[in-house]
Amino acid sequence: MSSAHHKPNASSAQPVQKYALAVRIFHWVGVLLILAAFITINQGDDFIGVHKSIGASFLIWTILRIITRFVTKALAPVPAPSLQTLAAHLVHLALYVVMLAMPITGALMSMYGGRGVSVFGLFELPMIVGVDRDMSKLMNLWHTEFIWTAMWLLIVAHIGAALYHQFVVKDNLIARMR
Repeated sequence: MSSAHHKPNASSAQPVQKYALAVRIFHWVGVLLILAAFITINQGDDFIGVHKSIGASFLIWTILRIITRFVTKALAPVPAPSLQTLAAHLVHLALYVVMLAMPITGALMSMYGGRGVSVFGLFELPMIVGVDRDMSKLMNLWHTEFIWTAMWLLIVAHIGAALYHQFVVKDNLIARMR
């Protein structure tokens, strides 16, 4: 059989090239932190402190993740039309932006409201702004409406693309992050 007829897919004998272990850990722990933040905010006011702690942890985790992304050798992109490759890069970039913006606006909302942000009682984020109720309301709007909506749309696009690769293209792309 000529190589022109052999298309790499999940049944291919070639091993899947995986992301570095650190990259995979940052990805999946980040997923768990997003889920934990979502669950805790929906448990009512008794869990707001835990929600803030998770959000602050997620901010620190995301900064470390971005640093790791720059110091870790990237995998070769999967073969795809240039428009799909561009869309993938833009979605990933936008995900990093909202993963920073979500906890930053949450922390600023608290700080502008005169409330600190404790990280599981271990330490407090420094109060970098003074009390300003109007700015607190603006940060609340950004945190709970705009960034929230953008984040979930991007997550759905990201998961949808991964599933498209897995079940339509059948290139076993998901295995790279396992």
